[in-house]
Order: sequence, then structure tokens, then C-alpha cells
Amino acid sequence: MRRAGDGCRFLLLRAYRYWDSPKGLVESGEDPLDAARREVREETGLTDLRFSWGLDYRETPPYGRGKVARYYLAETDEVRVSLLVNPALGRPEHDEYRWVTIEAARLLVAPRVAAVLEWAAGVTGCGPPRNPGRESESTATD
Repeated sequence: MRRAGDGCRFLLLRAYRYWDSPKGLVESGEDPLDAARREVREETGLTDLRFSWGLDYRETPPYGRGKVARYYLAETDEVRVSLLVNPALGRPEHDEYRWVTIEAARLLVAPRVAAVLEWAAGVTGCGPPRNPGRESESTATD
């Protein structure tokens, strides 16, 4: 996430029709936090990550062939994201990125990611609590 003049923005990446945060596999000899830093760098070009709220994380329930995704919460001042080419694919892993408000993120992500998003919003103090009866009009991107 990053702080903007009018609040917080969360980075979401789109692959096909799914919005999510940077993530990937832990390589041999790598710890999960180092893997998270590497995946963010490889998928977005972002390198200035601060774990301002500690190294706590959240994991999703198993999905798609039993995968479990672990999410750390990092802060950056960097705005420019580069969807870098994955050498194994010959193209970027993602089709689009957006820096979005918590309200806009809630409208984009799948339920397994929404639980992580709510955790992040609570930890950072960004955005109002979830109100299921109210939809947001915000889809701001920077």
C-alpha cells in the first residue's frame, strides 16, 4: 500500500479477470518474506518496501488445486509500477495494475482476497469498516 494525498491506496494486479496482489512461489533456500519481496520486485518493479506494521501475515484458505497464498503488508512511496516480462512466459504475468482505495478494492477482489484486504485495512487504519449494504462509487486509480 501507499499513502496518497487523500488517503491510502492498495496495489492490485489483474491477470485475466482476477484482481490480486503480487504473489508467487517460494524458491528453494528462500524464506517466505524474501520470496514476497522478490515477487513484488519481479512483478511490479517496486523495491522500496517497508514493513511498517511488522512481519505479521495472513493466509488464504486453500483454493485452486490446494494452493494457499500468504500475504504480508508492506508500504511504499513508489507510485510507478512496471509490469515486467516474465522470462518463462515471454510476457508480463499481469494485464493491468491499479492503485485503488479500499472501497474500490472491495469491488474488484474475490472473497478469498477480500478477507486479506479487510485485515490490511484494519491494520493500516485505511478506509471505513466494511458495510455490506453500501456500495462504493470510487474506482480511483493513480
